[in-house]
Amino acid sequence: MNQDARRNLEDLLDREIEAARLLSTTLAAERGALTGTSPESVQEKAAEKIQLLDMLERLERERQAVCAQTGLDVSGNAGDANAPKAGGMVSERWRSLMELMAGCRAANEVNGYIIHVRQNQVRQLMDILRGTTPVTYGPQGKTFARALRALARA
Repeated sequence: MNQDARRNLEDLLDREIEAARLLSTTLAAERGALTGTSPESVQEKAAEKIQLLDMLERLERERQAVCAQTGLDVSGNAGDANAPKAGGMVSERWRSLMELMAGCRAANEVNGYIIHVRQNQVRQLMDILRGTTPVTYGPQGKTFARALRALARA
């Protein structure tokens, strides 16, 4: 692989790493917003996350195009045994990117869990407001419905 193509690939990977770092920071801020009380903050962080994901997808497409043009295998999983392997610096950047993205995936899953819990809390509160009979558990672990008056009628 020529030096220009290698530098181009290294530059693309550096930009992907920077975007992944920003995404990691944004996901941490989103987690804080999800546990806070400001819906505007949640919307702001979600919008930032979407922009960063779009940027990462664009950079990924560029990187794949460079790899296709040069026949280079960055991941070390070449389908073609004759495909040239990436150099040490490129491989190191690739590993760093994969580690960052794995951390982002885990953080996003935690945020998704928080959203799911919050949705259930809101659903339960709405049921109470509507006077819907909630299902609760007795001392023996069996479920039973306890009638409640609707708060809206109280």
